[in-house]
Amino acid sequence: MKKILVLHTGGTIAMSADQDGAVAPTGQNPMAGFEKLFDNQLTIISEEFANLPSPHITPTVMLALKNRIQEAEATGIDGVVITHGTDTLEETAYFLDLTLPNNVPIVITGAMRSSNEIGSDGLHNLISAVWTAASDDAHDKGVLVVMNDEIHTARYVTKTHTTNVATFRTPTFGPIGLVSKHDANFFQELIRSEICDIQELVEPVFLLKAYAGMDGTLFEAINQPTTKGLVIEALGAGNLPPATLPAIQALLDRNIPVVLVSRCFNGIAEDVYDYDGGGVKLKKMGITFCQGLNGPKARLKLQVGLSAGKTGADLVNFVSNAVS
Repeated sequence: MKKILVLHTGGTIAMSADQDGAVAPTGQNPMAGFEKLFDNQLTIISEEFANLPSPHITPTVMLALKNRIQEAEATGIDGVVITHGTDTLEETAYFLDLTLPNNVPIVITGAMRSSNEIGSDGLHNLISAVWTAASDDAHDKGVLVVMNDEIHTARYVTKTHTTNVATFRTPTFGPIGLVSKHDANFFQELIRSEICDIQELVEPVFLLKAYAGMDGTLFEAINQPTTKGLVIEALGAGNLPPATLPAIQALLDRNIPVVLVSRCFNGIAEDVYDYDGGGVKLKKMGITFCQGLNGPKARLKLQVGLSAGKTGADLVNFVSNAVS
C-alpha cells in the first residue's frame, strides 16, 4: 500500500468564513480527518507544516518545505501532497520544481472557497491531488499543481482569476493531464530541467514591472550594495521605455544580473526591435532574456541560480531558458 505524505501549509483550503463572510485561519484545520476517505487504499500521513496565508509564504519557508520533503523521501514515502494558499501557490510549486529531484511525485493543491462556503472546492482538490501523487504515471513530471480536476506543471501554471475555482491555467500549452475519479490521466510529457539542490538563499532579488512612461527612479532605488539581482517584466516582446536605460546600465556596471521577461502571459521575450529601449539594444547592454516564465517565476529561478553559486555564462544559461 502506497504511503502519501500530506503537508498542510495554510491558505484558504485551511480557512473558514465567519458570519460576515470574512475568511481567516482557524484553530482546527477543516481538512483534518480526510484520511479516512482512503482507508484500505492508501496510507495517508498528515502533518501541519505551517498555517500561513499564502502572502505570508517566503522563499525561506519554501526552502524549509523542500528540506522536509527530502527528509520524507529518505524514509520511503511514495508521494507528497502540499496544501497551500493560492496567491503564491505557483511560486512555491516552481521553487520546489527547481530544487527537488524527481524522486517521488510532488503535488500542490489549494482552494478558492473556504471550507464552510457553498461550493467549497478544497476537499475535492485535496482528494484529486492525493490520487495524482499515488499515480505511477506522475513520476518524472516535475512538481505538479492539481486544481479543478486539471493537472498542471509548476513551470508554466499561473493564477488567472481572483476568485474563480478554475483560476489555475497554463497559457499556450494547457494542462498536462486530467483527474477522473481515482485516476490521473496524463497527455503530455515535461522536458526535464536542471535541479539545484540548494541549502541556503541569496537575497535580495527584486522584480519590477515596466509601464508606459517609466523612468529610472525605481531602478536607482534598488541600486544598493546588498542587491543581488533584478528581474524586469518588460513591455510586449521585450522592450522598455528609454528613460529607464541609464539606471539599468548602472546596475549592469556593478555586475548585478538583470533578467528580462515579458509582462504578457502568452509568448516569450525576445530581441526583436532595434530602437532605444528595444530588445535588440537591451540584449547588447547585457540583459539576460528569459523565455517562457512569468516575472515571479523568473525571479525565483534567478535567486535559485545565484544561491547555487552560478555566475557569468553559467548563470545566464541557467536563467535564459525555462527548460535549461
